[in-house]
Amino acid sequence: MSHVNQEIALTGTTRPDAQVRHVSLLLSSTARGARLARLLAVDALRSWEVPYETAGQVVAELAANAATHGRVPGRSFRLTLYVVGATLRVEVTDTRGDRRPVLREPDDIAESGRGLFLVDALADRWGVAEGRHPRKTVWAEIDLTPAPERGTSRFGDVGG
Repeated sequence: MSHVNQEIALTGTTRPDAQVRHVSLLLSSTARGARLARLLAVDALRSWEVPYETAGQVVAELAANAATHGRVPGRSFRLTLYVVGATLRVEVTDTRGDRRPVLREPDDIAESGRGLFLVDALADRWGVAEGRHPRKTVWAEIDLTPAPERGTSRFGDVGG
């Protein structure tokens, strides 16, 4: 995979109350990089024995957005996964901090524009955090144990 600039950091730190798992990948801001992000995320989650179907779709949508809307020629995007206790956190960082994602109702006939709508439907929480200029991180959290009742608003603004 010499065509893809990637950096992988895996840790498996155990705390008394929870196990923390982490993977971070630097990928090219291309459609190929976005597809690879999903494949590598699913592979990591499988190896951790964490449910990966929903997370794989969330990663696919956030990585596709980074490669499409957050793309700066010659710059990569970073995918980071954390599992802490019963929560999976997906973070995708790109170098277009000036382009914040906006959740919109999808157009019935449009061929695109459903990514964040899907993330909002699949994730328990999501939001955007500004990083050092010019970066931003779009994050989503998935509870790995079923919640009693989901609320209708899961969007969190800056921070996380």
